[in-house]
Amino acid sequence: MAMISNGVQCSAGEAESSKLSSSSLTLNSPLMKLSSYFLAVRPWSLSASLMPTLLGSALAYRLIGLTSFSWISFVLTLYTVLCVHGAGNVVNTYFDYVKGVDSRKSDDRILVDQLLSKDELVSLGALLYAAGCFGFIVLAAISPAKMEHLALVYFGGLSSSFLYTGGIGLKYIALGDVLILVIFGPISVLFAFMAQTGYVLWGTMYYAIPLALNTEAILHSNNTRDLESDKRAGIVTLAILIGHTASHVLYAFLLFTPYITFVVLALRYSVWFLLPLVTLPAAFRIEKLFRSPKKIQSVPKQTARLNMFLGMLYVIVCLLADPLPYL
Repeated sequence: MAMISNGVQCSAGEAESSKLSSSSLTLNSPLMKLSSYFLAVRPWSLSASLMPTLLGSALAYRLIGLTSFSWISFVLTLYTVLCVHGAGNVVNTYFDYVKGVDSRKSDDRILVDQLLSKDELVSLGALLYAAGCFGFIVLAAISPAKMEHLALVYFGGLSSSFLYTGGIGLKYIALGDVLILVIFGPISVLFAFMAQTGYVLWGTMYYAIPLALNTEAILHSNNTRDLESDKRAGIVTLAILIGHTASHVLYAFLLFTPYITFVVLALRYSVWFLLPLVTLPAAFRIEKLFRSPKKIQSVPKQTARLNMFLGMLYVIVCLLADPLPYL
């Protein structure tokens, strides 16, 4: 009986070892590794920089016309902005893990589940920053904008993407919200507009406000969801400072103020500004989820999805509306 028992245990051990070996091979397979690199960039969040870049390009198109609009500059601008945003996401993952913010319950699993090593993540971030700088150099060479002006905006955005969690870590001292409002709003719109036209038209920055508020709603929902774990990690976010109740009020403000803005613009300028309101039912549904502690987990990604659709409709409005204010 003892011999049979030992034999069974041996077989079970071999089976378990085989499973672990198979799992290890799967994790280390080229396809799985590539998938991990892709997930590390957080593709679901890239709409936050894509939409204001498209908006700035659309405003430039309306101002300078089809004959002067450079599609090469447009593609290079998108490429550059998305590379820097992706790099910023990678930096965020790295420092959140190092500072103990990410845990087993975190939404970001790349380092927690060891899908990538810290060295691999650092290499990915450096590669994305280098790719973004290469795109910027080519863009600066063909853009009508002065190199120093374009560089000021670009490197301001690049350094901000790093300082959000790297260096002084603005996210950890309740300044991340301000940074997001500026970078994923006026700065991105201004960079795209300047790359096409060669100059700054301050009126275009008003157009960034609805998108900036909606993008900040993504970050604020994420920080509210992680409020307790962030508090245990010893960092300070705006959600921690104001608490759950005020965080809900702020989220509703960030989510619905853009729609109020569109209604006002429709009444004063063009009925086309009502087009983004087709996403309003989705906004109400997400706001309801935000109020539920059990359902808030999915709110950041759903808010990001809303941000993408809202942004696309807003860009279409800016291409079709006549007259277009401040332009």
